[in-house]
Amino acid sequence: MILLPMPKKVEEKSGNLVLRVDTAVVMEAACPREAYVYAKQLKEEISAWAGLNLDIRQGSFRKGDVSLSTNASLGEHRYTLNITEEGAFLVGGSLNALGWAVQTLRQIVRQDAGLLPFVEIDDEPDMKNRGFYHDVTRGRIQNLDNLKKLADKLCFYKMNQLQLYVEHSYLYRDLTELWRDDTPLTAEEIIELDEYCYERGIELVPSIATFGHLYKLLGTKGYQHLCELPDSAESAFSFRDRMAHHTVNVSDSNAMELVKELIEEYMHLFRTDKFNICADETFDLGKGRSAELAKEKGTGQMYLDYIMELFDFLIQKGKVPMFWGDIISGHPDLYPQIPKEVICLTWGYAADQSDWAAKILYDVNAVQYLCPGVCGWNTWVNYIRGSYENIVRMCNYARKYNAIGILNTDWGDFGHINHPAFSVPGLIYGAVGSWGEHMPEFDELNRQISVLEYGDASGQLVGLMAQMNGACVFSWHNAVTIKEWTQQKNDPEKIKGIYGEMDMAKVPQCNKRVEEMEARLREVSRSMDSTCRGIVECAHVSLEMIRCWNEVGVFMAERQKGEAPDNGAAVAAGLERCLHYYQRLWRENGKEGDLMKVSDVFFWYADILRSKSNHCE
Repeated sequence: MILLPMPKKVEEKSGNLVLRVDTAVVMEAACPREAYVYAKQLKEEISAWAGLNLDIRQGSFRKGDVSLSTNASLGEHRYTLNITEEGAFLVGGSLNALGWAVQTLRQIVRQDAGLLPFVEIDDEPDMKNRGFYHDVTRGRIQNLDNLKKLADKLCFYKMNQLQLYVEHSYLYRDLTELWRDDTPLTAEEIIELDEYCYERGIELVPSIATFGHLYKLLGTKGYQHLCELPDSAESAFSFRDRMAHHTVNVSDSNAMELVKELIEEYMHLFRTDKFNICADETFDLGKGRSAELAKEKGTGQMYLDYIMELFDFLIQKGKVPMFWGDIISGHPDLYPQIPKEVICLTWGYAADQSDWAAKILYDVNAVQYLCPGVCGWNTWVNYIRGSYENIVRMCNYARKYNAIGILNTDWGDFGHINHPAFSVPGLIYGAVGSWGEHMPEFDELNRQISVLEYGDASGQLVGLMAQMNGACVFSWHNAVTIKEWTQQKNDPEKIKGIYGEMDMAKVPQCNKRVEEMEARLREVSRSMDSTCRGIVECAHVSLEMIRCWNEVGVFMAERQKGEAPDNGAAVAAGLERCLHYYQRLWRENGKEGDLMKVSDVFFWYADILRSKSNHCE
């Protein structure tokens, strides 16, 4: 029996409960009516996997039924699930805990259809807060339908918090210059998503950039004067510069007033009492318009003064502030000034991530979430093994340093090029690691996810996905950097150095591996449930991306040496053809977002590939 996350106590017994056409999903008389959402989930799962269309009722249980009830004496976060010859009995200490019992039974149904094994389960999570953080700004802006599907996925794996990272991708009522050329989420969409999440036991927490990473806002004609570095509106778009610059000028009081207005408008769309101000990676602080203030106070104190005012503002509004801890971990002596209500989000994404920041903040009594990542940024397919190793470490650090939650992150650096489907294994790793200490080994957990999530009887799919990233030689990060540094007339030696970091001699071998993986995908897909095979097309297109960009890298490296390969037009055509399929997949699950900015990188290289010149323009 595969259950993710693994419950604390599972006692399998001999015998089976046979679901029949007259079996009902019964919400006991005292069960909250809000449990109907969970009853409906269970009904739909049984219909899909057992072929039975069961009635949902409220009232009296009869032998053979599936019973849903709550019992506060269990405690808020505990549930029990017992399947016997009398029926299936799901009891939660709260409505949310009952929902977790339902997810466990759904997972059993997915494997055993209408022949449910007798089992006794008693379970509760280690971490009260088990969240997922999804970037809907720097690249992909998911549409409402797909954000709801994400919420369904979180619910199925018993996660209870979702945050969406927003810089400019919300339609602020009066900031038309901010979103006029974009496809932002609307207030109505956020409200509807908040309602949808709430019904499924998920806390939707607002998260907006309020200090650094405000490239779009601080690059407008109307607000460029509030940027730390002058002339921000005059700079051409750059994936790299968007990440590195556009910090608020803290010496201008108008900046604080604007940010408070953004928070005030956005916070009312959410039920939660939490608000994440981000405030990370303020790279330019004190280097421009606030340089004199930096000489007087120091950048650490400037940073603290700014976020403290936002904390006070939020606390007065009845909110619990949250912020990323990368800056304050460098100034732990200042942390005691931060209000005790504030939650620090301590992040680190390396496979061999140190506990340095978590320990520093623990030592100054910070209330922390530990924040690992699904490692999808700048890759066509997530670095799945790296995400596993990172998440295991960070979940262990969370227990060691008494963190109150895990927030697993999915960032969109350089355009969020990876398809959201490839973040699902990492999402599940985070769900498993934050629920309990039992974390299966990498290969075994991948087998379990393949079976449970993708209906893959062979158990090989996720293991195959984990190999894909290793075939990439000419990375998206390097491709974008070369393009932007060339257009910015950067030092040619720096650009040459990028080529020196890549071993293009590996490309024939790596592209052969791509072909082998494509064939293996077809073999594995025969073992998959037909409703789960959408991932196969995403994987094929992504493998084709890896192969095409490897060929581009070979061409560019030869051109860098002054040679003139004669296959440029063919490589360009392959790149453009692959982009066509990629754009179709993007538009199936999201708004336009940065799709054309991503496409522009393809076009730039395709034009060079067809050029007769040996120089990039």
